[in-house]
Amino acid sequence: MMDWQEISGSWVLVPSQPAGMVHFVGGAFVGAAPQLSYRYLLEELAQSGFVIVATPFVNTLDHAAIARNVLSRFESIYERLLRTNWLAERYLPVYGLGHSMGCKLHLLMGSLYEVERSGNVLLAYNNYPVRQAIPLVQQLELDTAFDLEFTPTPEQTNELIATEYRVRRNLLIQFANDTIDQTDLLVEPLTTRFPGLLTSLSLPGNHLTPVGQRLPWQTGETFTPLDAMYQWVKSNLSQDLKRLNQEIQRWLQPGLMV
Repeated sequence: MMDWQEISGSWVLVPSQPAGMVHFVGGAFVGAAPQLSYRYLLEELAQSGFVIVATPFVNTLDHAAIARNVLSRFESIYERLLRTNWLAERYLPVYGLGHSMGCKLHLLMGSLYEVERSGNVLLAYNNYPVRQAIPLVQQLELDTAFDLEFTPTPEQTNELIATEYRVRRNLLIQFANDTIDQTDLLVEPLTTRFPGLLTSLSLPGNHLTPVGQRLPWQTGETFTPLDAMYQWVKSNLSQDLKRLNQEIQRWLQPGLMV
C-alpha cells in the first residue's frame, strides 16, 4: 500500500513502477485537502501506475494568481522528485486532472503559461461569476457594492481558452445529475482549436461523484434494514465512482503507449 507524502505543501503518491504522472487540482473547498476528499479517485490512479501530485490551494478572487502558484509548486515538486531519484524515468507523460474549479485552474495554466502536458482531464467544469459562485455575495449584493469579480472574469476566461489554450488533448467529463456543470462551454472552443482531439463523455453521477469514498461498514450478526440501505447506497455510489475511474484510465492509457 502506497503512503501519501507531503512535499512542499502538496500531497504525493509514487508507485513502484511509474508509467505517467497526474497533477490533480480539486474544487474550491474540497480541494483544500485532496489526499482526503479525493482519496479513492487518486489512489486508484496511483495503483494503475500514475504518480499523483495533488496540489491544494486557498481560494481567492484572483484565479490567475492561484493558477500561477499551483503550477509553480507542481514544477518545484517535479524537479525535486527527479533530483531525489523517486522517479525511475527521467521523462514521464504528465496529465492534468481537475474537478470543478480545478478545471478552470488547469485551463488557465494551459492558457497563460507554457506548460508541458500530454493532456488534461476536466471533470464537472464550471466558470460562474462571483454572484453565482458565492451565494452570500448574491444575497447581500456585495458585488454591486464593491465591484467584486474573479480575475480573470468568466468572459475573459472563455476568451483565453478560445485563443490561448495550448494543451491539445483533452477529456471532458460531465455527470448526468449535475445542475451546476458548464462543460458544454468548452466543447466548441476546444474542438475549434484542436480538431479531432477532444473526447467528451456524460457519466452517471452528480457534481460530487469524484469526491466519493468507499467507507467501511461492519454488519452485525443480524442483517438489519440499515445494513440493506447502506449496501444500496454503497452500490450506487461505488458504481459511479468505479465507472469514472475506468473512463479516466481508458483515456490515459493510449498516451502511455506512444
